[in-house]
Amino acid sequence: MQTPLSRHLQRIEVALANGQAARSAIAASWARSAHLHGLDPTRRHAVPRLTQAELAEARDRLGPLPLLAAPHLDRLFQIVGGLGACVVLADAEGVALDRRGNPGDDRDFADSGLWTGANWSEAELGTNGIGTCLAEGRAVTIHRDQHFLAHNTGLSCSSAPVHDAQGRLAAVIDVSTARADLPEAVASLIAHTVCDTARKMETDLFRDHFPRARLVLVPGLDQGQGAVLAVDADDLVIGATRAARTHLGLRGDLSATPRPLADLVQLEAHERLEDAERAVLNRAMARASGNVSAAARALGLSRATMHRKLGRT
Repeated sequence: MQTPLSRHLQRIEVALANGQAARSAIAASWARSAHLHGLDPTRRHAVPRLTQAELAEARDRLGPLPLLAAPHLDRLFQIVGGLGACVVLADAEGVALDRRGNPGDDRDFADSGLWTGANWSEAELGTNGIGTCLAEGRAVTIHRDQHFLAHNTGLSCSSAPVHDAQGRLAAVIDVSTARADLPEAVASLIAHTVCDTARKMETDLFRDHFPRARLVLVPGLDQGQGAVLAVDADDLVIGATRAARTHLGLRGDLSATPRPLADLVQLEAHERLEDAERAVLNRAMARASGNVSAAARALGLSRATMHRKLGRT
């Protein structure tokens, strides 16, 4: 009679032998776990842990991200904590830097190694939410026996990547639960909420990186996708979130090689010039409380020129 452990091993062996890695993201991760990282799914692998000093250094390397992430992690835990879930923020190496959990559930997660300082990369622990999210650069859900290591098959994990202001993958948000009775609809809702939290965190990181820029949503996309541009006083795009970069095909350091906003969002040049002049005139008139002569002096124009421009716009 087969044991759960032997059935798990057989499932992995069959998937790899039948070439399912080419058709299944889970099987592809299993193949990396077995062939690239040399892991044995039947063995309990010790979860590597950082020392407190190493953990502090890892947090410091992320700059403002842990501090900006904290309120988002708090809100996420308020939503999922009642489901026996914990919330983890991991860096781009897979190391858990911050965590939220109920004391009553802590023992289960501590036994699994899902704790601050633990390294959950695919190279260390095979297919899992944090590690596979990092390996594939996208949101993933790894449900129970989809984990590579048999020891982790009691967990269900939903993870989403967090990109920095330059569009680079900087961190992962993960929600994991050890509940076996989690309804599929609830698991799907958790996955959606994790992705939404990641996008909001990216926007906060972006805003923090460009504090003086005007933030412009990329037109034609759902606001929830987090496609945002940073625009300077000359209407040049000096930054873009990951979603904006992907949609508009942007690459490299935009602050070093800015792009005209009008080109990216396909505005007509004459419309942009008229809009810009109208905005300048309106601001000058507002500052002068409607006094045309004062507004003209502030702009270095004659009163007659100011009247002509106001009439035209």
